[in-house]
Amino acid sequence: MTLTINTNISAIIAERNLNNATNRLNKSLERLTTGFKINSASDNAAGYSIADMWTTQISSLEMAADNASMGGDLLTTAEQTYGLLTSHLQRVRDLAVQAANGTFGSTSLKAIQAEIAARLKEVSRISANAEYNGIKLMSYTEDSKYTGVTENGIDLQVGLYANDDSVINLGVDLFKNASISGLFYGKSYTEGTTTKQISTYMDAAANSKITSYKYNSDDGYEIFAAACSKLKLSQVTEDEDTGKKTYEYVLQDNKDDGPEQMIGFIDMAIDDISKRVTKIGASQKRIESALSAIDVQSQNTISSLSTLRDTDVAEESSKYIQAQILQQASATLLSTANQTPSIALNLI
Repeated sequence: MTLTINTNISAIIAERNLNNATNRLNKSLERLTTGFKINSASDNAAGYSIADMWTTQISSLEMAADNASMGGDLLTTAEQTYGLLTSHLQRVRDLAVQAANGTFGSTSLKAIQAEIAARLKEVSRISANAEYNGIKLMSYTEDSKYTGVTENGIDLQVGLYANDDSVINLGVDLFKNASISGLFYGKSYTEGTTTKQISTYMDAAANSKITSYKYNSDDGYEIFAAACSKLKLSQVTEDEDTGKKTYEYVLQDNKDDGPEQMIGFIDMAIDDISKRVTKIGASQKRIESALSAIDVQSQNTISSLSTLRDTDVAEESSKYIQAQILQQASATLLSTANQTPSIALNLI
């Protein structure tokens, strides 16, 4: 190598290697302090894009899991509330069976009627107030509004995409009106060759004392309870100041209008609720399955993201030490190289 003063090739080489070692040292320092080996697109352009996609998917999967859990909580609320309704209706049925026995006088039957009316009112109250996060769970009808339930029921978003495979549908049948009106209005059943209409026995109990009534009203509860208790209205009076009604009853004189017939309608209501609860159980199993699938997908995506993006601390520490040694060596050698041109003075 020629000896020159204006151009110090050794110093240039040492400086370049010092810069390279410093850059590698800085890169290792960045990776060790952030924990990521991909900190910018320049580190790995394709990997940076894939990591962003996986990060988005992981976040969405976490939200899907929350959605599924909330759907499960909604169904649990509905199931437990239906359990309350069933307990009231079972008691109403027991009382109707009791009233059907010929050993009870009018006083006992009026006591039975009073309890039945109270329980019917409680069924309507519970169903009207059953809700989850503002969604009415037992109030849907074709004409209902603002219940939070559509004609297609409720869709749970438990996947990543806007398609049917990412949705669990909770059918509208789960949320139909479960008040006394919803459970009994217009109901009929066939016994032998005879079709029995609930309106027939309700009207017989009303005894023309009330000609127009709603099932979800004091009149409706009283008449329904009377039909279950072998009673019929004899007089209805209304307080002019308070509007409160007083109902008086007498025994029915037609054996075909007794509680025996009403038991069939009560059984229909209990069966209706039982079918809803069965569907709730099936939907809960689907939600549990969705949660398991989300967990598997999320865990594997997180594992893949870690492999792609996370720093191998052991490996990077070795690179850091190597770059540090090279930096120090390059700095020392650059200092020596900078002194080389001074040797030329010895030749002058």
